[in-house]
Amino acid sequence: QVQLVESGGGLAQAGDSLRLSCAASGHTYKTYAMGWFRQAPGKEREFVAAISWSGNTTYFADSVRGRFSISRDNAKFVMYLTMNKLKPEDTAVYYCAAGRRTAELVVITAGRYDYWGQGTQVTVSS
Repeated sequence: QVQLVESGGGLAQAGDSLRLSCAASGHTYKTYAMGWFRQAPGKEREFVAAISWSGNTTYFADSVRGRFSISRDNAKFVMYLTMNKLKPEDTAVYYCAAGRRTAELVVITAGRYDYWGQGTQVTVSS
């Protein structure tokens, strides 16, 4: 089927930037819809950003809009999340998600995705 592997997480200070990568392999034709979610300790998983197959349509959670950007390289089967002006509240495990083609250009609901990566830890210190 599909395997997703996140990378790029680590330790950063408030105001710094990080770029996360999500590499897809297997049945990549099932990765039309892609997005990022995150989960902090003791909190529920929350939506971060989503992107259409072409990359021309994106959507962001209010908490990250204006600070984060999302992009994808379909030739390499890689999706990116660029995080700028990081805040301590951005600390969480970040998960990459992918799903089969849908009528909608972007998918923001976790239940609509079929495949998930193992996550990469992002820690932002004050």
